[in-house]
Amino acid sequence: MKDLRKYGDAPFTVAVIHGGPGAPGEMAPVARELSLSWGTLEPLQTSASIEGQVEELQAVLKKQGDYPVTLIGHSWGAWLSFIFAARHPAVVRKLILIGSGPFEEKYASRIVEIRLSRLNPDERLEIHALGESLNDPGARDKNATLAQFGKLMSKADSFNLLPFDSEEEELEYQGDIFQSVWKEAEELRRSERLLETGKQIQCPVVAIHGDYDPHPFEGVERPLSQVVKDFRFILLKDCGHYPWKERNATDRFYEILKGELRHKAYRRSRRRH
Repeated sequence: MKDLRKYGDAPFTVAVIHGGPGAPGEMAPVARELSLSWGTLEPLQTSASIEGQVEELQAVLKKQGDYPVTLIGHSWGAWLSFIFAARHPAVVRKLILIGSGPFEEKYASRIVEIRLSRLNPDERLEIHALGESLNDPGARDKNATLAQFGKLMSKADSFNLLPFDSEEEELEYQGDIFQSVWKEAEELRRSERLLETGKQIQCPVVAIHGDYDPHPFEGVERPLSQVVKDFRFILLKDCGHYPWKERNATDRFYEILKGELRHKAYRRSRRRH
């Protein structure tokens, strides 16, 4: 698998960072849309550690990016972009977090409960079995397991999905990367080192979050407003974890995202859309 896709023409001033961990390619629709106005990079993470993914991102941006860049991270990619912006402040002009996981442990306790409540009994049993398989070091074909797990999670995470685009390429899920990186990421949050990292961020940060996303928006808005100097939070109505796939929110999402790319500064505030 390639470690980078490029969209549009140079200069490449925007980079979209996928989630998972281990779901490379999920941000392709966003990259294609943004490339109509901005040269856009889509790094595909291959390392099985947080440190390795930070180094991969640095190498890609150093070789292909036009500094400073705007990082747009989704889900786990929001955390990775957050960590990267703190480590390499001169590289990042603006940080945009989409559907980020909560930054404090106390906000994460209900995520699983919310997701399971949106699935039928058979799907709940399947999720349980898939989760056990992902956590089993000896389990085979973890990529297929993560793909099915992601499919069910997408259903639980979404408010009103647009029809599936058959032209979109299938994701190359990476079960081993998911297991390894997420274990590290959970410990970072639990130890409060993840949130503490935000004090080193120097660029403006904006978080875009759906009100139907099972990741509680309070777990993003409240902690970051305390540690990030230049922070704004935008809540999208009738929107789940993937705003670009939501029938009720995709147009508003792209309008906001493109507006953020055009403007260099903004006031700390909260907006509902």
